[in-house]
This record gives sequence, structure tokens and C-alpha cells, in this order.
Amino acid sequence: MKTNFKSIGLLLFAITTLVSCDNSDNNGDNLILPPTTAAFKGITEKGIKRNTQNFTITAGTGVVTFTSAKGVKVNINGDCLTKNGTAVTGQVNIEYIELFDKGNMLVTNKPTMGITADGKKNLLISGGEFFIKATQGGVELQTSCTLNMIVPTSLTDGFDNLMTLWTGVIDEKGELAWKDARGADGKGGVQGEGNNYYVTFGNFGWTNVDRFYSDPRPKTTLLVDAPDGYDNTNSAVYLSYDGEGNNALAKLDTYTTAGFFSEHYGQIPVGLKCHVIFATEDNGQWRYAIKAVTVAAGDVYTFTLAETTVGTEAQLIAAINAIQ
Repeated sequence: MKTNFKSIGLLLFAITTLVSCDNSDNNGDNLILPPTTAAFKGITEKGIKRNTQNFTITAGTGVVTFTSAKGVKVNINGDCLTKNGTAVTGQVNIEYIELFDKGNMLVTNKPTMGITADGKKNLLISGGEFFIKATQGGVELQTSCTLNMIVPTSLTDGFDNLMTLWTGVIDEKGELAWKDARGADGKGGVQGEGNNYYVTFGNFGWTNVDRFYSDPRPKTTLLVDAPDGYDNTNSAVYLSYDGEGNNALAKLDTYTTAGFFSEHYGQIPVGLKCHVIFATEDNGQWRYAIKAVTVAAGDVYTFTLAETTVGTEAQLIAAINAIQ
């Protein structure tokens, strides 16, 4: 009987060893299940929720000012708020988001990609991304007056007189891009004066203080190959341009039929030093990898699961913001 038990034990050990060896040969990739689309979307929604500040103002009492966590002053004329076309009074709830660094832009999936005049997309250097929403009784409100913000330039790597006003456009997939808002309704603009940007705009929603990134070098399109099982429904790929500070984040916003993430507009400068970032979800945390590259024409970059790290949102933000 002891011999039989010993034989069975040796057989189980051999099977376990073979399975372990097989997993090792594949870097353990087959032990990790890619997240669902909902799980990946959910982790970015957590990032949005954490970045959301809540304020209460009173409608019908003139201009009301609130100051954000980072010191941005927002002015809203409460006399101009309407609900389904009817003027409102009383308590109004304000949801407000401000994003000044590429780490928080990534975890909220709010990159700085501007729509060019010919419909392509190119990187924007940001002076801050902002979201404002007003509700009363759970119903979203509108305004017939302009909104105003005073944004300290200490939050945006200093004053830049090329900064202009942009408005956020959300597509059918929920992806955000930025449209030049100058002259769109005659209500918006950005003025800089020493230590502040004075921002005026006409609607609630996403607003950005930005300028296009400019580089005279020849341009190319690059491709990124994510680990098996990961695509644009359960992961994302971003670019951080070296030397551009902490307030710009590009995104490879298309996915080819061959299974590659791509910036298909051909706007990446050849010779650019940058970091390619793969990001996905793993059991409520972030799984990510960061790769330093110098762009050559037609580059293809490949990520494996063995190159990834699992960490908290705070750890991912710190890793992204550490990129110079």
C-alpha cells in the first residue's frame, strides 16, 4: 500500500513539474486572463471618480465662485442656469474635474489629442483639461452665459502665449478628442497675464487650454503589438514625448485589422525620443509596461506580459509622471 501511495505521489509530482515547466516557457502568460471590456472601462471610471470634485452653488443669486483643490477659480453666473429651457433657482450641484499631469490623464483616459484642420489628430501640449457639469434634482442644466476660470500658470509649466481654447468631443466609443474652439460661438478665449490664464467659454462639459505640438522632422506611422488576448477593447497604448513636460499625453487611437495599435495619421516625428505605454486592468488594479524608444520610420514595438507590472492607480500615476 505504501508503495502504491508513493508511486501516485511521484506521478503527481511529475505532472506538476511538467505543467510548471510549460508555464515557465511561456513566461506565465497562460496563467493571466485578459480583462473584459467592462473591467477595463471600469478602472478608468474609477480614475474619473477619484478626480471628480463636488461643489454646491445657489442659482438665482448672481455670479458664484468656487476654488478647486489645485487653486483654479471657477465663476458661474447662477442667474443664467436653466433646466429644460426654464430658469432655475436654489441649490445646484457641480461636478468638476481638473487634469494637469499625464499620469491622471492616462488613468482617466483623457489624452491630449487635438483634431487638425484636415480631420487628423496630433498631440496637444496642455495648460489643463477641465470638466464642469451642473445638475439639479439629477437633471443636467444648461447656461445662457459664459463661464470663466482663472488658472494659475504654476500648474502648467509656466506661461505660454500660444495657448488657445479647445472643447472636448466624445465619439460613439466614448473616446475624447479636442476641437479648436476659437470663434466657435463667439463666447470663448484664453488670455494670459503673468501668473494666470483667464479662460472664457460658453458651455458645460470638457474644456482645454492647449496648443499643438510642433516638430519639423519627417513624420511616420508606428505600430504596437500588445500581448496575446489584449486589444483596443480591454487595453490601451499611449505615448509620452520626452522633454515635453508633464502635461501632454498622446494615444494610439486606432486598431488595425492585423491586430496592431496604431497612430494612423502619420504624425509621429522620425527621431523622436518617447516612451510607449501599454496599460490594462488586472483584478481591480492596473497592469502596465513602459518602454523607452527612439522612433524610426515604420517602427513596430512589441509588449509581452513578462514585461508588465501590476500596481495601484497611485503607482501607475507616479511611474508615468516620472517619465521626463
